[in-house]
Amino acid sequence: MPPTETQPASISRTATLLVVCTAHFLMPFMMSAVGIALPSIGREFAASARQLGLVETTYVLSASIFLLAMGRLGDIHGRRRVFQTGLAVFTLAAGLLSLAWSIESIIALRFLQGMGGSMVMATTLAIVVSVFPPNERGKALGISVASVYAGISCGPFVGGALIAVFGWRSIFYLCVPLGTAVFCISRAQLRGEWAEAKGEPFDWRGSLIYAVAILLLIAGASNLDQGIWAWLLAAGGLGGIALFLAVEARTAHPVLNIALLRHNRIFALSNLAALLNYAATFGVTFFLSLYLQYVKGMSPQAAGGVLIVQPIAQTLLSPFCGRLADRFPAARVATAGMSLCAIALGFAATLTAATPIGFILFMLIGLGIGFALFSSPNTSVIMGSVAPRYLGVASGLNSSMRTLGMLTSMTIVTVIFSMLMGGHAVTAQTQPAFLHSMRIALFAFCGLCVLGIFCSLGRLRAPKPATSA
Repeated sequence: MPPTETQPASISRTATLLVVCTAHFLMPFMMSAVGIALPSIGREFAASARQLGLVETTYVLSASIFLLAMGRLGDIHGRRRVFQTGLAVFTLAAGLLSLAWSIESIIALRFLQGMGGSMVMATTLAIVVSVFPPNERGKALGISVASVYAGISCGPFVGGALIAVFGWRSIFYLCVPLGTAVFCISRAQLRGEWAEAKGEPFDWRGSLIYAVAILLLIAGASNLDQGIWAWLLAAGGLGGIALFLAVEARTAHPVLNIALLRHNRIFALSNLAALLNYAATFGVTFFLSLYLQYVKGMSPQAAGGVLIVQPIAQTLLSPFCGRLADRFPAARVATAGMSLCAIALGFAATLTAATPIGFILFMLIGLGIGFALFSSPNTSVIMGSVAPRYLGVASGLNSSMRTLGMLTSMTIVTVIFSMLMGGHAVTAQTQPAFLHSMRIALFAFCGLCVLGIFCSLGRLRAPKPATSA
């Protein structure tokens, strides 16, 4: 077959994986490194705690708003083009952040950087699936997922070292050459283009409704302990998502094809399983960080040394778990991973002030193995269950499930803290209330994983969709 726009003559799989993995490393690395830099940023600009929170929240908000839209734009105008544009925007924003002149400028530029990040994350998985054949897809996805965990793991340590020697701006300095190198390699090596939905119109109305709904949902959910207005915002966000789904069901060329969720049972259940898994696991690090420092009396560095066990386990095992998904049914591997996550969370919910550190390390390793078994095989199922023309939408929706799962996890934390601790700080006097709150939240997270197991089992009996890639 002669080369076409969507089937280039020769594409280096190694170069493709290098570009994708570097981008996957860079995005979470920046997230975790910026978290370490917040105290230094706050001191330089005399920023309030709320402003420092917005530095992180604004990035997540921007990425959440644009993920679906960028995935669809990639299907229409070409995934390589959207990917490269996103890299350029992300790198440019990092360069400007290194020159930031106020806390307000940092917040605004983080929104721009989140937009660039959404363009990258909405297209990378689709590019991998487009380049690698089905019998190698799981391995490739496993390696790309491992690079995400590597970025999460390295962010606090590398970022902390850079800040100690060169200051917080050095984090953004580092991003500029890395982003530029990935952009140049992608320009030189990714000669193909993938735009199976070329010529179709873009759904601006649906994208706008979705953006407003996510804005209301995140603004409300992140402030639930502030009063009734936050609950009303969150309810408005949920109503907006319902309106978005209703509008998309009647749109000829929607940004999210509802038929994929309505008639493709494997695709729908796999995305729901991803949402539940991220909702169940994201808040664990938050609780254990407080537990290790306030209850066990560890220093921040020592607590970080304990917590890094989980992402290291995920990083090392994800490529192997991806290969397992090539040899065995990926849905079964993902179900085993979800089950192991549920067991680990059940153990975590039994923590007390006297729990030995060895037990905590054992639990974190189990959680890391479970998440590695779940993540890349589940992603392989999602991306393999749709036709090529919907790969960008599938990639964007999969990334959206991760973001919304994290939001759900922290909303559960906020509600439980508000109900059981009444807004009080964690101190020696409130330690019993904190431990009670943590155990209830971890039991809730375990319950979410159990629901995820049923979702994962449900797709094992589902017929293979006719639109399978």
